[in-house]
Amino acid sequence: QVQLVESGGGLVQAGGSLRLSCAASGRTISPYAMAWFRQGPRKERYFVLAISGSSRLSYADSVKGRFTISRDDAQNTVFLQMNNLKPEDTAVYYCAAGTPGDGRMSYASSYDYWGQGTQVTVSS
Repeated sequence: QVQLVESGGGLVQAGGSLRLSCAASGRTISPYAMAWFRQGPRKERYFVLAISGSSRLSYADSVKGRFTISRDDAQNTVFLQMNNLKPEDTAVYYCAAGTPGDGRMSYASSYDYWGQGTQVTVSS
């Protein structure tokens, strides 16, 4: 079992930045792909970006050039750096761990472990 805890969310003005952290416990995250998803008011969960165990990246088009993901396996932590935030980025952000197959890093069903989420609110 892998337990994931997100932190770093909050309220920020449009154009600002936030850095989310996802701390894992229970097992080392090194063999897992780690991803961030977000869930807006309509309760649909959308893929944001992911990083595989070999540091291969996958991004949603809406965040390319603004968001980056990194992992520190020694700290068992994954980070999401969000720059130039927009009001439409407002959501609950979830961290996930799993072993997706080829081409499936953006699918929520590929991930076995999820955190509780952290709220990000971007004001206009």
